[in-house]
Amino acid sequence: MFGGSGSIKLFRIFGIRIGVDASWFLVLFIFIFLLSGTFKEVLDASDTVAYATAVGSVLLFFVSLILHEMGHALAAKHSGIGIEGIDLWFFGGVAKMSRDTRSPREELKVSLAGPLVTLIIVGICVGLSLLLGDGRDFWSGATLDGSGASISPGLLLVSWLATINAFLFLFNMIPAYPLDGGRVARAIAWKITGSRLKATRIAAGMGQVFGYLLIGIGIAQALLTSDIFNGFWLMLLGWFLLQAARGAVAQTRFAESVGGVTVADIMDHDPVAIPSTVTLADAVDSYFLRYRWSWFPVIDPDGHYLGIVRQERAEECVEAGDGSLRVSDVLDVSDYDGRVADDAPLEDLLGDRALREIGALFAVDVEGVLRGVVTSDQVRRAIASAAASPGPAA
Repeated sequence: MFGGSGSIKLFRIFGIRIGVDASWFLVLFIFIFLLSGTFKEVLDASDTVAYATAVGSVLLFFVSLILHEMGHALAAKHSGIGIEGIDLWFFGGVAKMSRDTRSPREELKVSLAGPLVTLIIVGICVGLSLLLGDGRDFWSGATLDGSGASISPGLLLVSWLATINAFLFLFNMIPAYPLDGGRVARAIAWKITGSRLKATRIAAGMGQVFGYLLIGIGIAQALLTSDIFNGFWLMLLGWFLLQAARGAVAQTRFAESVGGVTVADIMDHDPVAIPSTVTLADAVDSYFLRYRWSWFPVIDPDGHYLGIVRQERAEECVEAGDGSLRVSDVLDVSDYDGRVADDAPLEDLLGDRALREIGALFAVDVEGVLRGVVTSDQVRRAIASAAASPGPAA
């Protein structure tokens, strides 16, 4: 699903940062508060037991959200897409990818990975529920109706998890971008039309329609049934979905304005690079002190891009008496090395983590040979130039 940008770090899984938006704590409190009273009626137990069951259920639900986004993240990493982290927020979670998918097949694989994990969680919870009780007990727990059934806290927990995750799966598979179902729809439209931009516009249009529909249902529920809380919740969800879909449409318009512009069109075709065999002492004297740059790309004897070497790291080694080491021995190690295909479209650079943190990307050909360097300033100038140019005739 979709989400915000800022977050508070919780922990890491497989090297992937897991964070939460401040709104997550509000949802956590609301969920626990609402479920505590309902669980008390279903379990016919004390406030303490009901509260503990509610806390455990809500926390495990958010764990299931993390697993859902981990499905997206691992599928993306398998496709060569870097993952900057996973954030939980008001309405779910988001796996923040370093770039967009580059083919319908890649889009479909990444989009379906999360719902598949959710479906597996539903199956596990149903299986556990049937081990803890019979079908009638499971149904009573799943519908939060304890009448005529004896439900244990454990059975209620797993049956409720099965229900909420089943709802999450069904909702997420609605073909409305940016929901997972909307991304599946985009992948199909992309395959049919051959254009990612047209496909995004189609899926985002469906997302806008669904957003308006949710807002309308929320208003009707609040006015006709006096269920103000759930009506407001639907309106808020519809509004966020509508804004995300509108953002996707705006992004396609921008992508069309820079259509045809590639990395090769704006990059420096004669970048200064340090051969991998150069010692750190020579690199400091002949490159860092001469050009006054804080980093340089490093290439092997055949011109293949290997990574970057930073001035701070090189000077630390020289001061420590390790100036005879080669620059290839102290390459910057990270999940991203800043390389980009020299024929990649300009739109693929937007939001790239290396462009933000290094300030440049390193254009390579199909064999990995360094062909140029494109800086964040060059990207900004290209965007400004495209924005100033008159658009295509209607």
